[in-house]
Amino acid sequence: MPYRTIAAPVETEIEIKKSRFIGFLAPVADEAEAREVIAERRSAHPKARHHCTAFVLDPDSRTQRFSDDGEPAGTAGAPILDVVSGHGLTFVVAVVTRYFGGTLLGAGGLVRAYGQATSAALETARIVTKHELVPVRAEVDYAQANALDRAAGNRGWTTRSQYGAAVHLDMMVPVAEVDAALAIYADVTAGQAEPAVGDVEWA
Repeated sequence: MPYRTIAAPVETEIEIKKSRFIGFLAPVADEAEAREVIAERRSAHPKARHHCTAFVLDPDSRTQRFSDDGEPAGTAGAPILDVVSGHGLTFVVAVVTRYFGGTLLGAGGLVRAYGQATSAALETARIVTKHELVPVRAEVDYAQANALDRAAGNRGWTTRSQYGAAVHLDMMVPVAEVDAALAIYADVTAGQAEPAVGDVEWA
């Protein structure tokens, strides 16, 4: 099944009652990478009072973690997670770094602040939808590559190509349409190509 994530890391900053809230979101592949990003944010802002975090993983978003990092329970990590999951995103880590400004915000104020900081960062992110695709690849000549590229485009598929003496072409197709891709190779190359089916990729 397809899933939604962000295309690249984003960072924004807001100020509430003299406290600075730096919202940072990044796409990640797994929990280890999410925790690496969190560690990097701590290193980047060693003097900040709090680094509150949340991340969502897996195509069905079943892995969800958050941390209040010293803020009152439920006032930081949970609202960060609510913003990420509320937008239907996964394979995303969010870190909101707070430099305390001297004014207490109260529980409700903290919930709003951490949610706003996450939302502000998310507003600058490019959201992408990834699907399970299978590369069907073969070596073809340049004329055949052009014809295959057009045929793939007509089906709504994309291609990846490496050019040399011949063209190494990957036709990226949904799992259910592998046979159709093999048929197109056979038709366009008059049976000359010997396409191979690769492993499923998210693209």
